[in-house]
Amino acid sequence: MIKSLFNRIKLFSSHRKEFYSFLHDTLGFYPHNTHLFDIAFVHRSASLSDSLGNAINNERLEYLGDAILGAVVAEFLYKRFPQRGEGFLTQMRSKLVNRAILSDLMKDMQLDQFVKSRTIGTTANTSIYGDAFEALIGAIYLDQGFETTKQIITKRIFKTYLDLNKIEEIDNNYKSQLIEWGQKNKYEISFNTSEEENAKSKISQFITSIVIENEEKGIGYGLSKKESQQNAAREALKSIEVQEAASDNAPIVNN
Repeated sequence: MIKSLFNRIKLFSSHRKEFYSFLHDTLGFYPHNTHLFDIAFVHRSASLSDSLGNAINNERLEYLGDAILGAVVAEFLYKRFPQRGEGFLTQMRSKLVNRAILSDLMKDMQLDQFVKSRTIGTTANTSIYGDAFEALIGAIYLDQGFETTKQIITKRIFKTYLDLNKIEEIDNNYKSQLIEWGQKNKYEISFNTSEEENAKSKISQFITSIVIENEEKGIGYGLSKKESQQNAAREALKSIEVQEAASDNAPIVNN
């Protein structure tokens, strides 16, 4: 009790008290290790460093948060849809951890205002805010433990800010999305699919390679031609997102 009171006094004496108060109002707790939450909102493009010159950004917390979020979402869906099969659960999990969904959550929770980045206002926003959301989950896990983190995700965030019915209706047809992107940007996209037998299992599988403007952008595997093309299209879309984000982060050279 005394330690909790001390932490609150320390928080409200900090120049970041607005941020920590906002976290409490939104997520229902005061952080013990405030440094974790400061880092969680720093994108690598902010180019911050400590006194020793070490980079400060949320990439490590993002890595951790991604794993924690995946586990919580898997259990949440397993219990929420007891009659649905593995395919549906996998598809729903993919939708819930999608960067666009996570970005929208950050904005709906109004936590996007605290993200530090030099690329705000560019097409990289979806990745930046989505990464920050995962980093926040990582920070909550280290600060509060797994059970509390699970309750915050499912009770505080999902219950308040997500409409599962709308999420279920989201188009997860990656091939269609990729083709639409190609038509919009006037790029030629080729799907090259072949079939081969797995030497160990003796089961045939399909392999699809996606080529955009003579450059391979994604490879996907599946037990059906459709599955391999969808997996390849998903990888291609990820590659495109990374490439566009890198383009936005590229320094401006003055001649």
